[in-house]
Amino acid sequence: MNAHVGQLATPPLAQILQRQRAAFTAEGAVSAAVRRDRLARLEAMLKKHADALARAQDADFGGRHPGFSMMNDVLAPIMSAKHCRKMVPRWMKTERRAGLFPFSLFGQKTELRYEPKGVVGIIGTWNAPVFTLASPLAYVLAAGNRAIVKPSEITPRTAHAFATGIAEFFSPDEVAVVEGGPEVADALSRLPLDHLVFTGSTAIGKKVMQNASENLVPVTLELGGKSPVIVGKSADIARAAERLAVGKASNSGQICVSPDIVYVDEARADALVNALKAVFQRQFPSIEGNADVTQVVNARHFERVQGYIDEARAAGTRVELAGEAPADGSRRLPMALLVNPSPTLKVMQEEIFGPALIVLTYRNVKDAVADINARPRPLALYYFGNDKAEERYVLDHTLSGGVAVNDVLMHAALQDAPFGGVGASGMGRYHGREGFNEFSHLRTVYRAGWFDPRQKMGTLPPYPADLTAKIRKWVGQ
Repeated sequence: MNAHVGQLATPPLAQILQRQRAAFTAEGAVSAAVRRDRLARLEAMLKKHADALARAQDADFGGRHPGFSMMNDVLAPIMSAKHCRKMVPRWMKTERRAGLFPFSLFGQKTELRYEPKGVVGIIGTWNAPVFTLASPLAYVLAAGNRAIVKPSEITPRTAHAFATGIAEFFSPDEVAVVEGGPEVADALSRLPLDHLVFTGSTAIGKKVMQNASENLVPVTLELGGKSPVIVGKSADIARAAERLAVGKASNSGQICVSPDIVYVDEARADALVNALKAVFQRQFPSIEGNADVTQVVNARHFERVQGYIDEARAAGTRVELAGEAPADGSRRLPMALLVNPSPTLKVMQEEIFGPALIVLTYRNVKDAVADINARPRPLALYYFGNDKAEERYVLDHTLSGGVAVNDVLMHAALQDAPFGGVGASGMGRYHGREGFNEFSHLRTVYRAGWFDPRQKMGTLPPYPADLTAKIRKWVGQ
């Protein structure tokens, strides 16, 4: 396909919005065929530009395995597009709903229409710089909308590669990509959009929501937090360590649902720490020069993560490293396990978003649950164990965006179930039917029947003398 002229030479944001809204209004109803065509084009773009997107991410991170980037940031959103393309004819069908008694006795009907909202803004983030754009975009397109997409400026090569791919497969009045710094994201969040999706930190999420509120724009915020893990007393330590290490090492911990804090029975803490170190070192026998180890994205974030570790060590915290720190000046780090750090340390208060993991010991699982509930609600919660009663207690007495049992991260990959946060970890969702609903306007239609019974019922003026008594009887007095 030929690139759409002018897509990469971005006009002012307000002009893009005006053009997209005019095209949306002129189009009228968006058929299933049109939606499926747009989803097919998104899928085709990701396939054609997969290598370019992977190379760009490797360059932006200074070292990120192309295979991982292709799996996480190309294959995963392709699965979103495929699922939406399969399901959208069913999702968009008008539904019959129960009528209003007694009017329904005389032919009154109710229907629920799933209609596009219009123009949706999507602001992505750097840690999954394609996924956080393309996966929500699939659900936005499935719902029949148009989109203005802002990639992260922290991964500029990936942003440009994505913009190039979109320009080849979409006209600017369907999907437009706007590159630039935080000022562009700020301006986009202030537009009178029909919906806005943001992925990033809680602090920036608050600013985005404040900006959007100026125009009463509804928001979907996928934020983060310190996602906890409870390793129950019935857990298989070797299995828990394997799943935890694989998940935490993914992208060197730079994932929004990456585990931050692991709670383990104090009698089994050393066994878990040793098992975690063994699995990390088996995955990454060396750190220096190892292309399998994703670098921390930039110097600022490297210094932030290293600062957490250094502060904990200086405070007397037990710090276990799963490997040797490289001496080549790279931003690769061995996984650091911080055992029972003081609650006053920064690492205990801020999302780590890097290769470090806190291990806290407990005597009673209720104490771990109480500690989780004393913190802001996380994007994910993980439980390892075979005790169904304990599992039920953990799920019944906590609240998080999502949960995985005996694994980590994997719930975010589900296409037939919603993904999103709660409280400080966000609001709204994408994936599944619920993701389609998120970007649709659920429009109720009341169709009057052939007869209005209110006059016969004596509920229209001039009111009869017994109206109040009649209503009292209906109320049940």
